Amino acid sequence: MTERTERMTDAVVFDIGGVLLDWSPTYLYADLIPDEEERTHFLTNVATPAWNHKQDEGRPWAEAVAELKSLHPEHAEWIEAYDTGWLKMVKGVFEDTAAVLTELQPAGVPTYALTNFSAEKWEIAKDAFGVLRHFDGEIVSGVEKIAKPDEKIYRILIERFGLDPARTFYTDDMAYNVDGARAVGLDAEVFTGASDLRAQLRDRGLPLQ
Repeated sequence: MTERTERMTDAVVFDIGGVLLDWSPTYLYADLIPDEEERTHFLTNVATPAWNHKQDEGRPWAEAVAELKSLHPEHAEWIEAYDTGWLKMVKGVFEDTAAVLTELQPAGVPTYALTNFSAEKWEIAKDAFGVLRHFDGEIVSGVEKIAKPDEKIYRILIERFGLDPARTFYTDDMAYNVDGARAVGLDAEVFTGASDLRAQLRDRGLPLQ
């Protein structure tokens, strides 16, 4: 197959968790709750993904922790750890994805972050992981107080940075977030690994090895 050489993409937008950062509550709670069944119950029924998502939508962590502790006082210590030990949930940077990002930037391809992330934890993550500090722009759900896959957050991205949706590539590990991006006209693909991402971008004419 002949590789396309015409550049079809003007900008590349990255999701963060699952794409650039290896994040999972299990990394923290494997030590705090050694029993797998008990740990799974806590993360499924107490500190749930839906509860965490509210922080991604802008709820302050202090408020979230206080509310959950009032409902589950027997788990107060574990609930507090979700906040105070948050950084231990990040195993590290996916270096192969970071390599794609750092190749695009000197080639003059604008790069952006579009992420569901607590505003408070985003600042902590940027302090800890330098790769997050070098985007041309960022849209963080906790700052905007609206989260993916709501179409409004993609429109904020497009309008704030003056992007042409059809010429803006977006990668996200969650299919429903990709569907939301496509709904507003972005060229979006589900992230399945750095090698696939690299091939997708090369196919759109971007200068990657």
